[in-house]
Amino acid sequence: MSSGPGADSAPAPKPHDDDHTSGTAPQDGPAGQGTFSSLRIRNYRLFFTGAIVSNTGTWMARITQDWLVLSLTGSAAAVGITTALQFLPMLLFGLYGGVIADRCPKRLLLLFSQGALGLCGLTLAVLTLSGEVRVWHVYLVAFLLGMVTVVDNPTRQSFVSEMVGPGQLRNAVSLNSANFQSARLVGPAVAGVLITAVGSGWAFLLNGLSFLAPITGLLLMRPAELHRTERVPRGKGQLREGLKYVAGRPELLWPIVLVGFIGTFAFNFPIWLTAFADKVFHAGAGTYGLLNTLMAAGSLAGALLAARRGSSRLRMLLGAAALLGVLEIAAAVSPSFWLFAALLVAIGMVGLTVNVTANSSVQMATDPAMRGRVMSLYMMVFVGGTPLGAPIVGWLTDHYGVRVGMATAGAVAVIAAVAIGLILVRVGGMRLKLDLRRGHRHVRMVPRERLTAAA
Repeated sequence: MSSGPGADSAPAPKPHDDDHTSGTAPQDGPAGQGTFSSLRIRNYRLFFTGAIVSNTGTWMARITQDWLVLSLTGSAAAVGITTALQFLPMLLFGLYGGVIADRCPKRLLLLFSQGALGLCGLTLAVLTLSGEVRVWHVYLVAFLLGMVTVVDNPTRQSFVSEMVGPGQLRNAVSLNSANFQSARLVGPAVAGVLITAVGSGWAFLLNGLSFLAPITGLLLMRPAELHRTERVPRGKGQLREGLKYVAGRPELLWPIVLVGFIGTFAFNFPIWLTAFADKVFHAGAGTYGLLNTLMAAGSLAGALLAARRGSSRLRMLLGAAALLGVLEIAAAVSPSFWLFAALLVAIGMVGLTVNVTANSSVQMATDPAMRGRVMSLYMMVFVGGTPLGAPIVGWLTDHYGVRVGMATAGAVAVIAAVAIGLILVRVGGMRLKLDLRRGHRHVRMVPRERLTAAA
């Protein structure tokens, strides 16, 4: 990262054409210097530390919220409604969150959004500890959490590049995923102990207080060390401008389409894991927890491995998406529990690779002034697909069995990866080129016009 006076305010350089077409993240400095290289940057280190605490609190709250709704209603459908209400705002309003993220100072915006998320947690804590909580209270807070996330998510995603610069972006995105998966291992366990020992209200209280950590980190940052991007002034047609921007760039459009298929169909693990634990392996909640833990461990390993890689390539994204589908099909037909469990570790690793590669490659191929809108579309497609895909996958699982439901979703992932790969090669103005220079023997995608010029 440059320490010159202009580096703090200069926008990230636009990737070269070859970087766009091959999906390689452009670098403004050394990258791939180790698994934790981006933690050398003070502002990101503060952000990362605060996120450890708040992510743990968030996972505690997720488990506690579901348990509370189940306790109040005795209905699994009510738990599903709570989840849908929390994801629905991203599907409906996600693009507007990106417009706000591009218009406003991201650090200031995060201070407000993180504070609002903390207040939601404290509200549930007060209602639960007072004994006045009703299921409609939980529904309302879940919807409000989703509304805040509409702004918070694209702002956090795009703020990472301002903290670390393009040279360390992939590493920072990978460490963010590792951070989240680590909390996924710890948070549910802590929530279980708290619910049993002192009640759900105290878990909500700790979640609300956990947001003090990221707020403190944001306040302690040095604004002069941020890679600032020029804010977009308020104007008409900015939402349409963002959609047009993505539609005109295959290196953005097709990775987003791919993660849409993956998020909608291939990431419905709560449906499959509960069904496998109960109906296939005839086990209880402990086995369900074990399967979730194994997949989270695989995701954590995948995030740490991704942090060591110095670039994000479209061919890696396509290959990982296809491999994810193959692994899901293999798990679906797995005859034994331990083979299924081992495949879940691999699925966690590959699924995380898809997420990190798509996230970092899309960010690096986007102009800084458009990054909030592009990432809001990315998150809307990736996360917002859950309320659409889950009922379809659930229906398949109920009517034809969990093995058919999981295998079908895996097949969708494989077909989507192959189809989008062919589109990028044949329709997106790219061709495969065999590079034999200097002993390098690999296939890469290059623009068709460059091949014509070289001829």
